Amino acid sequence: MPDYSTDIVRPQSPEELAEAMGWASARHQTIELGGHFSKRLMGGPRAPSNMTISTAAMRRVRKYEPRDLTISVEAGISYCDLSRLLAEQHQMIPLDPPFADTATIGGIVACNCSGPRRRLYGTARDLVIGIEFATLEGKLVESGGMVVKNVAGLDMSKLMIGSFGTLAAIAVVNFKLIPQPPCERTFRFSFAGLEEAVAARDAILKSPLDPAAIDLLNPAAAEAAKPAYMLAVRAGGNAAAIARYERELAAMGAQAVPAGEEAAFWRTIGDFTPRYLDAHKDGAVVRVSCTLKELKAVMQPIPGPAIARAGSGVCYAYFKHFGQAAVFAAETAREYSETVVEFAPENRKEEMDLWPAPGEDLEVMKRIKHMFDPQLLLNRGRLYRRI
Repeated sequence: MPDYSTDIVRPQSPEELAEAMGWASARHQTIELGGHFSKRLMGGPRAPSNMTISTAAMRRVRKYEPRDLTISVEAGISYCDLSRLLAEQHQMIPLDPPFADTATIGGIVACNCSGPRRRLYGTARDLVIGIEFATLEGKLVESGGMVVKNVAGLDMSKLMIGSFGTLAAIAVVNFKLIPQPPCERTFRFSFAGLEEAVAARDAILKSPLDPAAIDLLNPAAAEAAKPAYMLAVRAGGNAAAIARYERELAAMGAQAVPAGEEAAFWRTIGDFTPRYLDAHKDGAVVRVSCTLKELKAVMQPIPGPAIARAGSGVCYAYFKHFGQAAVFAAETAREYSETVVEFAPENRKEEMDLWPAPGEDLEVMKRIKHMFDPQLLLNRGRLYRRI
């Protein structure tokens, strides 16, 4: 049984998590829900709460079927630990989330975090095949299953992905697994201008090549000695496929990253957000989702560092001061509605419009929130202050 007298309640199992949720709801206690809370700067502000529940102690692997390419894990297991376990069987869950060193699977799914390889493998919505969650009624609900295709009934697990823990507490997540490619190589281009970089991106996308990641860094983000735009390409496959990448990308002017440096290279890109926020305490990050054709127009006016998932149309703009981020987000949202201030200083979020143009879906989302949490107890305001 969880100890409710402590500052943070740490359930040891999904059953204890459901019990804690029901206990709080029956007493009208507001709840802050998380794992390791590595992404507290992400999303909306932390509203004052009567109770904090962490799923970090729930770290068990519930079921692992390497031959079926499926795994079921509790929400508190860390992404790094899970990745190491899967690597033993040459398998992976290629979400590449920020804060990967500390992030829990539950937090990654709740915030719908992804990274460079979303271009080929998608996001959590593409890799999660089932979720078990604890409701404020103190019940455990299973949605989806342990099969890659499951079309029976409403898949409520999709509601949990990206909900920031505002609906229920994720207890268990089931994933479909991806085999690791037998060979991987990374290539990078350097361009004097944005137009040249985007043209190279277009040429790669129009070719028969199918890279896992195509990231574009502006000069401020590339942090190179010579100011230039960097296009980074991650490729996987058999030896023949990699040889083709080497020939065709070299003909376009790419250089291969030395084999021993590839992991560190992508870690630097993946860790850009936490490193930037550590260095700039008043800093903020704006995420803009756009079409591939619109990417150049989104990247062009960003005054500071910017990184784009150039094969997916997701741009991240970095600002040393939260006020600059707020202005940029408001202006950009007029053209690109899927714009949010993804990270901002905790003590400034109340005065910022973190989600300037939520669209008509917001009313549906509010109704769903009321269905799951009519007392408005759970992670209040964490969905960019809108829910």
